[in-house]
Amino acid sequence: MPAFSVLCLSLSIPGISPYTSLFAFIVGLPTLIGTYYQTWKSRQETREIRQGLVYSENCLEFIVEDGTTINLVPLENLHTLPRPGDVVLLPGTPDSLVADPKHAAYRVRHIEFIYTRVENRYAQRGQARLAKAVAYLDGINA
Repeated sequence: MPAFSVLCLSLSIPGISPYTSLFAFIVGLPTLIGTYYQTWKSRQETREIRQGLVYSENCLEFIVEDGTTINLVPLENLHTLPRPGDVVLLPGTPDSLVADPKHAAYRVRHIEFIYTRVENRYAQRGQARLAKAVAYLDGINA
């Protein structure tokens, strides 16, 4: 029994408290820094991913079959949206030395619509608004 009492006296809570605090600080601080860094990095990546949508937000985007964007038109300037099969004449650079697409007529292959939630105090549950429309085009060879 005396050995147990000696062990209890040497391992008393006031005796080991400074060591546990030091151990918790050594382990906890890097964990806290790592968690903060991972959160910051994931927010940066999410922001970079959204930049493409933000750049063309509230616009009708015209994309050719190779993936290049020809033109962006604000949705507020449109009276109607083109439908699949419609022919659209889009402006471009007339200079043939520039790599941008020239102005030409294109046929709309299909259209994708991207909606976002309406978030204000008057919005109803499930209410959405048109945030972006993407028209995929095929060139017309005249």
